[in-house]
Amino acid sequence: MEKSKGLLEAEISKALTHWEKNYLGRGSVSVKSDILRDMVIVNLGAILTPAEYEVCRDKEGLLSVKEYRHSLVESGLNDLKEIILKLTGEEVISFHTDLSTQTGERAMIFKLASNLQSKLC
Repeated sequence: MEKSKGLLEAEISKALTHWEKNYLGRGSVSVKSDILRDMVIVNLGAILTPAEYEVCRDKEGLLSVKEYRHSLVESGLNDLKEIILKLTGEEVISFHTDLSTQTGERAMIFKLASNLQSKLC
């Protein structure tokens, strides 16, 4: 039986939450994944700690938190690509991410080798 788009999106959200908790030491409060054409778009909510919000009050602190968090995610990129490959059967050809220090949300975009959405029921 093939997986539905919704089920696969839920599995991706669960796997990335698990990765965050194991690799980064804490997970986001909410995760929503969407498959759109040849992309997996993931929105992770409330990922910053109270201390990080405090540091982000000035521009220097904001930039340091963004750079540090970006470095952490990039250091685990091979694991993230493997998770997406295992769940979707599609190779990740590029990865993009950004963090909002105002809302504490992180967006991740996994660009895949082919159109996954067209393959799902």
